[in-house]
Amino acid sequence: MKTVEAKGVETIEASKYVFDNAGGNAQVRYRGLSDLYDANSIRHIERRGVERGWSCLEVGGGGGSIASWLCARVGVTGRVLATDIDPRFLETLSYPNLEVRRHDIRREDLPNRQFDLAHVRLVLMHLADPEMALRRIVEALKPGGWLVVEEFDCLTFLPDPAVNPSEINLKTRHAFHRVLSARGVDLRYGRLLPQKLQANGLVNIGAEASVSTYSGKSAGTSFVRFNFEEMRESMLGSRLISQEEFEADLRRIDDQNCLMPLWMMWTVWGQRP
Repeated sequence: MKTVEAKGVETIEASKYVFDNAGGNAQVRYRGLSDLYDANSIRHIERRGVERGWSCLEVGGGGGSIASWLCARVGVTGRVLATDIDPRFLETLSYPNLEVRRHDIRREDLPNRQFDLAHVRLVLMHLADPEMALRRIVEALKPGGWLVVEEFDCLTFLPDPAVNPSEINLKTRHAFHRVLSARGVDLRYGRLLPQKLQANGLVNIGAEASVSTYSGKSAGTSFVRFNFEEMRESMLGSRLISQEEFEADLRRIDDQNCLMPLWMMWTVWGQRP
């Protein structure tokens, strides 16, 4: 593995993301995302026909779980470029066919027409200009190359105790959404992806949206709890929820009898003509 420092990157920019990927919680968040979503990501990547010798791009590689899988899949005759604004976890990986690059997709271009497959998960919805970032990723594809994008739609499917009394509709969840939206996160971006790929000239577009429900103290509710805890000060500071309401909701999340639908994940794919 070799690491390349892209020119002109200011590492302080990482602090402008909602979640601090430079902080000590980043590894826990990445592990939670991997546990919950890697199997689905890999299923969709496999369906695009990825095989030995392919050149692959992983944008916002985070903890490196998908980049690691791609390295094993494409073999020594293939290549994987994994990028992140803070690549410290990617730099711990040791694959001879892996290149790690410190890269800000908001501001910097990618290698043009070099990749058979590009994958990005839960990056674009956090950006002020996701269309520019998406265009850069599309331009990095070879003709015939595939793009797989995965983003949340946090608002289309919400818990509804009126339909299912076991579902929890937390005040904390609404406060969390309001804080994210105020910071520029597009909470419906996943639902818009098919049209976004079409507007970028991709063909053979397909999409799948999925929602999973988890009980208390499971991987899913633990991930939700972790995110709420990380945004605690922002939510309390917004006065959308009180300290007592926040703590009560955390106790409800931990209840073994609770049932909580997570955010809807959209997986969308398309091919460059």
